[in-house]
Amino acid sequence: MKVIKRSAGVVVTRRIDGERRYLLLRCYRYWDFPKGEIEQGEDPLQAARRESEEETNLTDLRFLWGEVYTETPVYAKGKVARYYLAESPAGEVSLPVSPELDTPEHHEFRWVSYEDARSLVNDRIAAVLDWARGRVSG
Repeated sequence: MKVIKRSAGVVVTRRIDGERRYLLLRCYRYWDFPKGEIEQGEDPLQAARRESEEETNLTDLRFLWGEVYTETPVYAKGKVARYYLAESPAGEVSLPVSPELDTPEHHEFRWVSYEDARSLVNDRIAAVLDWARGRVSG
């Protein structure tokens, strides 16, 4: 039986100048939403909130669409990522130093439009972005 490594994250959105924007984080050439591994005894939503705060310092996430989520297909030798959807009405994003790495986990962040996000992410993350856009537009 193949062991699946589970992670959880949040598609963070915000209105900036009247336009819906999505928060993307870059690690090397790879763009993604805030996410990380689910720790033992932690439920996925708790992990998603914790990871988002650890990676961005955003604390006031509002899950206006409830606890809905989407999951990626299995990728990279047995990983599955679950993403929730939340709005961040305020707060400055920063990329804090990870105690485990002694450096920030990400190199850059951007608040981007759907179209710009679509041009930055890979197909797996694009499917998550499309799901989020359908939720916030509906």
